[in-house]
Amino acid sequence: MKVQLMVLALAVLPGAVRAQVSEGPGAVDAPVSQELVEPVRPRFEVLPAAVSVVPGVLLHGLGPLVAGDTPTAARHFLLEGTGLGLLAAGGVPIAMSGASRRVIGPLYAVTLAGVGLLSISTLANLYGAVSPAFPPGEVARSLPPLELEVGYQHVVDPAFDYRHFVSVGALARLERVRLEAGAKLSPDEGNLRVRVGGAYRLLGAPEGARAGADGTALDLEAAALVHRYPAEAFTLGGGELFLRGRYDMARFSPRMAGSFAEMGVGFAMQGYVYTGPVDDILFEQLLFTFGYGVYLGRGGPFRGEALLYYDHRKDDFPGGIKAGGGVPGYVGLRGRMLLTGPWGVSADLQVGSALVGRVSLVYALGGEP
Repeated sequence: MKVQLMVLALAVLPGAVRAQVSEGPGAVDAPVSQELVEPVRPRFEVLPAAVSVVPGVLLHGLGPLVAGDTPTAARHFLLEGTGLGLLAAGGVPIAMSGASRRVIGPLYAVTLAGVGLLSISTLANLYGAVSPAFPPGEVARSLPPLELEVGYQHVVDPAFDYRHFVSVGALARLERVRLEAGAKLSPDEGNLRVRVGGAYRLLGAPEGARAGADGTALDLEAAALVHRYPAEAFTLGGGELFLRGRYDMARFSPRMAGSFAEMGVGFAMQGYVYTGPVDDILFEQLLFTFGYGVYLGRGGPFRGEALLYYDHRKDDFPGGIKAGGGVPGYVGLRGRMLLTGPWGVSADLQVGSALVGRVSLVYALGGEP
């Protein structure tokens, strides 16, 4: 729990949204409510944008510093430095202990937190360099109480023969509670993965009624899954708990308006059950994810978001990226958008040891049109 709280506290660095309250030499910056005053958007400048890429991709605060935005530059340096510190705090003991199983779990979580903060800082730096050139998206003020989806998933995995899947899912929002269920079935192979779960919003406005609030939130999630492999004669099943935080980056800096960062940590207990003369296997899995996303739409019927992310789990269709220093998880890009009326689309692209692509049609019931 201490590791979880530390990760989330570092991911949600304080940064009040500020607005100019007067003009001229005596102007001062004062913290104000985001709901009352629209934050001042910086102008796009070529030199700071270029410096944010080279050499700013290594020193993330250089672009804002050249633009004269010292508060944003300082926060970037702090975020990058914190990420490097956590990476060293977790990675060095892992290397010195020879990746001992007695300490690998907590140290791996600290190391992944460092990698996550570095990645978020890098993407925020690049987003902030170009974002003043276009109007930012806005978090949807409300999302429908029920969404249904049906789609197609394609998997290219050298370890398995399955390729084509039918995908169905449902998502319900009840005040601070979110319920989800989904299934993916390969008609040819009979391979079936079913996941059922829910979440409780600990902090932040409910998705169904954000009013003027931003998307910053903290959720406690729980889920159960069953994945049946009939051709390979085994079934994977288990349960998990997960703590996921989202931080609206407009709180970090007006340059980041329209974007958000996510980070989460959890634990899964799972088992392989074999139909043949093979002993069942019970194991634990560290769950960790982080990502950087943007809001799509500026009010009205078109609303949604897109997220570039890393997921440390290995039991999903993408598997884990095969690397010399162990087996990381997979990277993905997903988006979910309500387009017009009740209709929308959802899509995922995931790359690990396998390549997975999915596209679904979404139908929303209730809520605003």
